[in-house]
Amino acid sequence: MKKKQEKNNSLFERFANAATKFTGSSPAFLMATAIVLVWALTGPLFDYSETWQLVINTGTTIITFLMVFLIQKAQNKDGKAIQLKLNELIAAHERASNRMVDIEDLTEAELDQLHKFYVTLAELAKKENDIHCSHSIDAAEEIHQIKRKVKTILTKNHGSTTGK
Repeated sequence: MKKKQEKNNSLFERFANAATKFTGSSPAFLMATAIVLVWALTGPLFDYSETWQLVINTGTTIITFLMVFLIQKAQNKDGKAIQLKLNELIAAHERASNRMVDIEDLTEAELDQLHKFYVTLAELAKKENDIHCSHSIDAAEEIHQIKRKVKTILTKNHGSTTGK
């Protein structure tokens, strides 16, 4: 049974990927435009009747309804892929905070708290002369103080902070 479910998921996955790719293509747009033009040109033939109008309304409603689910599936897949890529970058960087991995599962309040922290980091970064300077979420204040001490020592010893 699991084998059949995997095959069905695979079939649906392939269909959804193909449908997403096609519906975002130029031929799909041209086909939709052609359908609307044919419908508009047949208006006089059908005396612009309610049935004539109902045909396009029903067709577009059904297509829109189905596309909502298709677009959401594509968005979910893309979002998950982006999160995984970002998690890999965080995990691979020695100074990045691993606390940031999987933060999409945090509550809105927790995300707001992290946002406030990064606002504080941005304020600290504005005080730096080096645009490449960055702070880790785990050690921002400590690193900032160390940098200020080094800067002070360099200024006292060399009269400049540009030496590296």
